[in-house]
Amino acid sequence: MGKTIIRRFIIMIPQLFVLSILVFFLAKFMPGDPFTGLITPQTDPARLEELSEKAGLNDPWPIQYVRWIGNALHGEFGISYTFKRDVGDLIGERALNTFWLSLLSVTLLYAIAIPLGILAGRYQNSRLDKTIILYSFITYAIPTFVLALLFLFLFGYKLEWFPTSGSVDIEYSSGTLQYYWSKFHHILLPAITYAILGTTGIIQFLRSEIIDAKGMDYVRTARSKGIPIKKVYTKHIFRNSLLPIAAFLGFTITGLLGGSIFIETIFGFPGMGQLFVSSIASRDYSVITALVMLYGFLTLLGSLLSDIIMSIVDPRIRIE
Repeated sequence: MGKTIIRRFIIMIPQLFVLSILVFFLAKFMPGDPFTGLITPQTDPARLEELSEKAGLNDPWPIQYVRWIGNALHGEFGISYTFKRDVGDLIGERALNTFWLSLLSVTLLYAIAIPLGILAGRYQNSRLDKTIILYSFITYAIPTFVLALLFLFLFGYKLEWFPTSGSVDIEYSSGTLQYYWSKFHHILLPAITYAILGTTGIIQFLRSEIIDAKGMDYVRTARSKGIPIKKVYTKHIFRNSLLPIAAFLGFTITGLLGGSIFIETIFGFPGMGQLFVSSIASRDYSVITALVMLYGFLTLLGSLLSDIIMSIVDPRIRIE
């Protein structure tokens, strides 16, 4: 497996190279430039031209691309025109916020979805099963921004159980217990919202797999040997039913690491998703290109992680 993983990483290199070309030139086709927002009736056109020349925006596109990709290979993505900071440091700071939000979201997602999926499949057509199906239909039908706004209004503004923006209260010093509790308190409501919206697919997949597995020959054989029903579900049915979930787990993890645009924007959470939206609005090309490249890498990494997870869940599967 080790050689296969190394080979897959090597294959990613030309894929990321092609992506870098597409990202760079598509960014250049966007209207305006990073200094468009500086234009006012009092703006001196000569000053804007000077800024563009200094930033290298007047050079031919191939030269700009070679310079950009060369710097990127050395970990230098330029300076954010909006935040006046190094892009790598800016993304690293936002990525850390998104990581903790993603970690809690994934934990809650599977903590909710797996038990509900097992119960729905095991007690098929029961009142419990119908209730879980109704819950799945509601969470599938409701748009992300609607549920996020509802939770923000209800639990943030009306009940005041959770903060309505930010990632930590500014009065707490880093490293203190109050500081870490404040960070957890800020990410809890966005994580719950994301987890609830993400449970639908897992519940339905797991329910269907368990229902199908109950009629398989190996299950009937296990029952005929007198194996307790609880052991049949935990050792036989549940493990085989996990394969469809394992197939999407890698994409789920890396997708969350990219940040949720709706969740982070609505809850005012300073993560990767919110940074991406603000960068597009301000035409911050340095940040946009760096983030899209990162998203592309996370997508490729998610595919590899899913294959690895599936091979662990079912040893008969070998990644190629």
